[in-house]
Amino acid sequence: MNEIRIFSPATVANVSCGFDVLGFCLDNIGDEMVIRKTSKKGIHITKIEGYELPFEAEKNVAGVSALALIEDAQPDCGFEIEIYKHIKPGSGVGSSSASAVGSVFGINELLGKPYNKTELTNFAMKGEALASQSEHADNIAPAIFGGFTLVKTVSPLEIIQLPTPHNLVAVIIHPQIEIKTADARALLPKEIPLQDAITQWSNVGSLIHALHTSDYELLSKSLIDVVVEPYRSQLIPHFQSVRAAALNHGALGCGISGSGPSIFSLCHGEAVAQKVVEAITNIYAKTDIPFEIYKSEINTEGIKIL
Repeated sequence: MNEIRIFSPATVANVSCGFDVLGFCLDNIGDEMVIRKTSKKGIHITKIEGYELPFEAEKNVAGVSALALIEDAQPDCGFEIEIYKHIKPGSGVGSSSASAVGSVFGINELLGKPYNKTELTNFAMKGEALASQSEHADNIAPAIFGGFTLVKTVSPLEIIQLPTPHNLVAVIIHPQIEIKTADARALLPKEIPLQDAITQWSNVGSLIHALHTSDYELLSKSLIDVVVEPYRSQLIPHFQSVRAAALNHGALGCGISGSGPSIFSLCHGEAVAQKVVEAITNIYAKTDIPFEIYKSEINTEGIKIL
């Protein structure tokens, strides 16, 4: 195989209480990429559609992660990359991670799969660091592994796949404003009160248990963030109104997707998800902020060959 076309999915990171460690994969939102072997060594980005991004490999997230892989693999060929970008950069649903994951997944397939999913996550983190100024895997892991994932440690990298309860549907509203990950991280305090830390790790623990036991009531009580959301929500217009509307219409929980501005709601079933879509659409329809809204099942497969 000398050429591959892939779908690299959008993801929701943090999942309220799991800052930098939890994430889940979306099903119908993502980028497409074409990767082909070439006799000319190195990484060459030949086409980008959708958004303006750098063509130089060392300045492009997909290029940086691909360079990290080939530096380790030392293949006797090079690779061309075409990027068909559907996830808006700065949207909060893993735009940079989709690029970082797509290039390493595709190259790994063309080389005969010498690397496992954890090793691919490690390469992709190098690209993600270009966008956010820090290596973290909470978007990358769910894109590669699928479903819900927990990043136990970054060094050494250890990813834990978590179960996905049946009939869980995510609703994402994306206000068309940009929040850069690096800026959103800069807002956060360096220290937090001990009581907040206790509340947060209690919520993370109970959320993990809820995923394992399909306990939707416990899931709902766990999707609360007392550490990051109070700061980042200030950057997102009408966040509190959207959250209240989602919860009032049956959402299990509602929070900031990644660093924002997208807001996710997790719902038990399609009927509830549709009510949440309508409720939060009504809020943003009354503003002058353009927005997009998506409804997605949890993608338990992750990145895939088209």
